[in-house]
Amino acid sequence: MSYAKVICVGLVGVTGHVVEVEADLAPGLPAVVISGLPDTALHEARDRVRAAIVNSGEKWPNRRITLNLLPATLPKYGSAFDLAIAVAVLGGSGELPLLPVERTVVLGELGLDGTVRPVRGVLPMVAAAARAGFARVVVPVDNAAEAAVIPGIRVRAVDTLHRLVAFVRDGTPLIEPPTAPATAAPGGPDLSDVAGQQLGRRALEVAAAGGHHLALLGPPGAGKTMLAERLPSILPELDDETALEVSALHSVAGLLPPGGRLLRRPPFQAPHHTATVPSLVGGGSGLARPGAVSLAHRGVLFLDEAPEFSKAALEALRQPLENGRIQLHRAGGGTEYPARTQLVLAANPCPCAKPAGDAYCECSPLARRRYLGRLSGPLLDRVDVQVRLPPVRAAELLSAGDTCESSAAVAARVATARQAAATRWAVTGHRLNAEIPGPHLRRPPWRLPARDTRELRGRLDSGSLSARGFDRVIRLAWTIADLDGRDRPDGGDVAEAIHLRTGEGT
Repeated sequence: MSYAKVICVGLVGVTGHVVEVEADLAPGLPAVVISGLPDTALHEARDRVRAAIVNSGEKWPNRRITLNLLPATLPKYGSAFDLAIAVAVLGGSGELPLLPVERTVVLGELGLDGTVRPVRGVLPMVAAAARAGFARVVVPVDNAAEAAVIPGIRVRAVDTLHRLVAFVRDGTPLIEPPTAPATAAPGGPDLSDVAGQQLGRRALEVAAAGGHHLALLGPPGAGKTMLAERLPSILPELDDETALEVSALHSVAGLLPPGGRLLRRPPFQAPHHTATVPSLVGGGSGLARPGAVSLAHRGVLFLDEAPEFSKAALEALRQPLENGRIQLHRAGGGTEYPARTQLVLAANPCPCAKPAGDAYCECSPLARRRYLGRLSGPLLDRVDVQVRLPPVRAAELLSAGDTCESSAAVAARVATARQAAATRWAVTGHRLNAEIPGPHLRRPPWRLPARDTRELRGRLDSGSLSARGFDRVIRLAWTIADLDGRDRPDGGDVAEAIHLRTGEGT
């Protein structure tokens, strides 16, 4: 037999595609040709595979070998094809009967000594195989627990090419994936640690309940960072669907924790203010990797000292904040990652950032305007909640923890409000108030009475509020009503929403 075919899976972004690895062995000068839009790592596979086969005690066929990866129009990236190529070459040379791996997906990178090494993105790869109807998959032993979380597919693991050859040739059993131990989620910072800041706590609760973006402005020590770091503690755990989305992104980035469990807690990303545009939105050579905005999908992206970020980095966030997805186009190809994240901005009011606030500020009015002006109007227009925090008083600091609500108490209200919103918007396919399109809220039966939106309409007509801002205030009003247990917002909810949006009013 001079032809063999083995099934593998390639990734484009976070989406897996079934790839057929074909091997044809023909008479002629010994050579290995790889076709099907391989990248550099795949071109180098011929040397890794040859050494792995020889060092595993098998014979390398001294013939002209043509390897083709179908579909040929799909770009192929990475080293996850190594193991499938090795099996196809041995099958094509007649050394292995390939019936035992028929309709089986084979994934893994080969070392020169024949060891099978872990690869990135196994979770979305196995999920793609399951969607395509495959019932079995062979993965590196270090990826076995990760692959086993996908239901409906049988996972077996290998640590060496020799073990896989023994299974195909003699039926030697492969390694079973380990059973992931049930462990409690690690505890994080709690809201009871925050001293005072009732307005900030209310803004945080509203943002969590509706999935709204949040900006916290105030002097150093006011609690901006503490509030932002505690936002994940009041968010509900991820359900199966969203947990799989989030875990797949972290698998592609190589950041999935060991143990193979799905990520159930909303992720929290806090890049330094020196972060580049590619690190925020995604980038890298060849196929772009997910950036912080995608790694924070269904969680929180916190930009501390936001005015210190480069203008290009901040402006690059505008499109994903609006659409919930980030499209990346590079010379090596384009891809798309989900980016449905909650943005939290924290900023001092001026460059000198005196702890006592305005009373001791040494900055001129022009310097203050220029500093906060680094946060552009179009970016802030996409931030629903914008609050100014006052300095913490001594009485509040010394009594912290005595009367402050814990994260668990706030999280219970947030979960109830989210459930109310999910039930109301179920027919639209949305789950959060922040996701509802503006036109939907401006039409019956969801349009609010004119008496409740009089001030809001006046701000729109005067130009102090944009059309986007109008819709975001309405969404905030619905979230406030959900937190208070009402079916619809009233005038008081709209007034509070205006205050949270602009800092003006009651």
